[in-house]
Amino acid sequence: MAKYNTPFAELSMFDLRGKQSVRATFKLSQKAIDAIGLVAGHMGIKQKSLFDHIIEDHAALDQLAQTIRIRKFKQLDRKQKTFVLSRKTIEALTAISETYSMPRDALVEYSIKKLESVIQSEKIRHEERKKLAGNLESRFNELLSLYQKSTLTLGEDDPFCRHLEKLIDHMKRTAEDVDAFLEKSKILEDF
Repeated sequence: MAKYNTPFAELSMFDLRGKQSVRATFKLSQKAIDAIGLVAGHMGIKQKSLFDHIIEDHAALDQLAQTIRIRKFKQLDRKQKTFVLSRKTIEALTAISETYSMPRDALVEYSIKKLESVIQSEKIRHEERKKLAGNLESRFNELLSLYQKSTLTLGEDDPFCRHLEKLIDHMKRTAEDVDAFLEKSKILEDF
């Protein structure tokens, strides 16, 4: 029987099990819950993928566990929240939790806390984007004025004017996309 050369031929059952999704409930601060939702939503990725990225790295999680102060963590006002995570992420959390006799909730809380620097950076970028969008609007108005002047001079059916009209239509759609992105990103302003 011929051996099939597929990407799946190299996967083991353990690899496939690691990709399975499981539900896990944690008691987290509202700020952590908001942060994970905000970053996932703003970046257009699933929360599961974000969790996998920030928690699945054993070395980083191990290093983080060594810095956590449980007494400070216990003072946080927390509420239960269920997330969908990969089995590998749960296994990483469990292993580090058992190694340091630390609640998984604390590991998750402080792993998410690392996202605050990403959020602050994105807030700054959001403000810059808003300024640049204003510049985009003034450029659009200049182009519109050129088009109007051209149609008066050459007529609407002139090839030059038709090309300008296409450019204006394209620019209009792009400006609408930019505005939609900025509107979606407004959530950063209140974090």
